[in-house]
Amino acid sequence: MMLLAHAAATLFMVGVIWFVQVVHYPLFARVGRPGFAAYSGSHSRLTGLVVGPPMLVEAATAVVLVVWTPPGISVRLIWTGLVLVAGIWVSTALLQSPRHSTLGRGFDPSAHQFLVRSNWLRTVLWSLRGLVVLWILYQAMG
Repeated sequence: MMLLAHAAATLFMVGVIWFVQVVHYPLFARVGRPGFAAYSGSHSRLTGLVVGPPMLVEAATAVVLVVWTPPGISVRLIWTGLVLVAGIWVSTALLQSPRHSTLGRGFDPSAHQFLVRSNWLRTVLWSLRGLVVLWILYQAMG
C-alpha cells in the first residue's frame, strides 16, 4: 500500500510540475501589473493546498522506504528516489520560494524569468523521480 501511495504522490507531482512549467509560470507575465500582487498571493495559497499534501506524502513515504525497503526492490533505487526528493525540496526552498516572495509584492520581470528558468530543475528532478517510481513498481511486480 505504501508503494502505491508513494507512486501516486510522485506521478501526480510529475503532471503538476510539467503543467506549471509549460503553462502556468509562463502565463504570469500576462496577468498585468495592477492586480499581480493579489494574483500571486492567491496563487501561492491555492497552489499550496494542491501540492502540499502530495509533496508531504511523497517525502514521508520516500523516507519510510529507505528504512523499510520491500523485498525485491533495489536499495540503491530507493536511495536515488530519496536524493531526488531532497533536491526538489532544496530547489523549492532556495530557488523558487524566494522568487514567489518577490512576486508577491508585485510583478518583477527578472524574478519571473528566474522562476521560470530555475523551475526546470524541479521539472527534471520530478521527471526522474517518476521514472524511478515506475522502475520501483516494476521491481515490486516481478
